[in-house]
Amino acid sequence: MTHHPRPEATALDLSWVHATTINRSAVERRCTSHVARRSVKQDYQLAWLLRAITCIDLTTLAGDDTVGTVQRLCAKARQPVRHDLLDALGMTTQTIHVGAVCVYHEMVSTAVAALAGSGIPVAAVSTGFPAGLSPFETRVREIELSVAAGANEIDIVISRRHVLEGNWQALYDEIKTFRAACGDAHMKTILATGDMGTLTDVARTSLVCMMAGADVIKTSTGKEPTNATLPVSLVMLRAIREFHQRTGQIVGFKPAGGIRTAKQALDWLLLVDDELGREWLDASRFRFGASALLGDIERQLEHGITGRYSAANRHAQQ
Repeated sequence: MTHHPRPEATALDLSWVHATTINRSAVERRCTSHVARRSVKQDYQLAWLLRAITCIDLTTLAGDDTVGTVQRLCAKARQPVRHDLLDALGMTTQTIHVGAVCVYHEMVSTAVAALAGSGIPVAAVSTGFPAGLSPFETRVREIELSVAAGANEIDIVISRRHVLEGNWQALYDEIKTFRAACGDAHMKTILATGDMGTLTDVARTSLVCMMAGADVIKTSTGKEPTNATLPVSLVMLRAIREFHQRTGQIVGFKPAGGIRTAKQALDWLLLVDDELGREWLDASRFRFGASALLGDIERQLEHGITGRYSAANRHAQQ
């Protein structure tokens, strides 16, 4: 996996943070019109769905995860689409695999072994995921242990209380410390937007995370009552765009939680295309956090080829 050049931490600019406000009604109107007017059809849709597969962080974060569960997930990550479907699409000679496999720390070594030689990164959720309320030293050590076990990417969670209290300096310092603990591993910073009160909170948090050196900003843990939504994503994408325009630095984006269908995946891909441009539609800059999405995409690919929907159990992920 080739990543974009890593962003460097910049000074915390509180004047920029405080000057940022969001008009919720305008954001919601933009998202409603986006879903109504943007679509892709037929062969173009199949191509976009193949691109979506390459941007999936195939995830298992369950209490009953076993070595076998993770090994099966990694096998699916290596070969996410059946060979006969790739043959029909003329993609036999192309390498199609997911963007990463995401697991708890306990399963990092299993995933690293199962993905050896594939070029697929292993991502570990860390820092007291999903609540982020374990002792600070424990959260930092968790990052270090996952990196030592072979994780290429670390998905950290922020302390939401810093956002709710408007303590931007504390949030900035926390993320800078997490980034240092990641070393060469890329850091995806989870905002947990479902725990925030307003879209202005989302925008300001996005800016602070990027100033502190986040490689990627991510909507959700997938465990909040509300996870990835188009309005939240639009706010985060525009924060990324503004940060890039002001600093020249590239920060990636990851919506996570609740994205289960191919249609939803296309909505997000097209939104990223509109707001950031085609160059952002690459696994080095964009990921989906998903556990159920891949099966529906494969069903849609088969429908596009054969004109018939197959049973969902023909496309199990694990």
